[in-house]
Amino acid sequence: MKKAQAAMEFLMTYGWAILVVLLAIAALAYFGVLNPGKYLPSSCTLGAGLSCNDFKVVGIDPVTGFGEVTLVITNGMGEDLSPFTVTIAGDCVGSATAVDGLVDGEKDIVVIACTVPITGSKFKEDIVMTYEGESGLSHTKTGSISTQVE
Repeated sequence: MKKAQAAMEFLMTYGWAILVVLLAIAALAYFGVLNPGKYLPSSCTLGAGLSCNDFKVVGIDPVTGFGEVTLVITNGMGEDLSPFTVTIAGDCVGSATAVDGLVDGEKDIVVIACTVPITGSKFKEDIVMTYEGESGLSHTKTGSISTQVE
């Protein structure tokens, strides 16, 4: 009888300890401490020869109902791109076209109005850039942007 009682006390003690640990983990997850999205780095990439030097995603303005994605793009393709269009795909559908194009080695600021998520949330979408090279052929490069909405 004493062996059974010792075994039962052992199981009950460790059972309560495991329950307390599970409740602590659940509380941390509920309050967002264990949310890996907060700790992921921000990034913006485009195809080879095009660089996304800086970027910013601003949440929805209550007056206009739109937010905006701002990209600073540098052309390192070795040729002028004229015209070029930058489109954000996915939930944030918006685009901006620069009729003047982008001269080789030049950087340009592109602002795209769209319906982005609320401030503080994670924003991850595809960037599609369509342009015409000096030969007149149309090309498409795809990249991505991942950051927190400001």
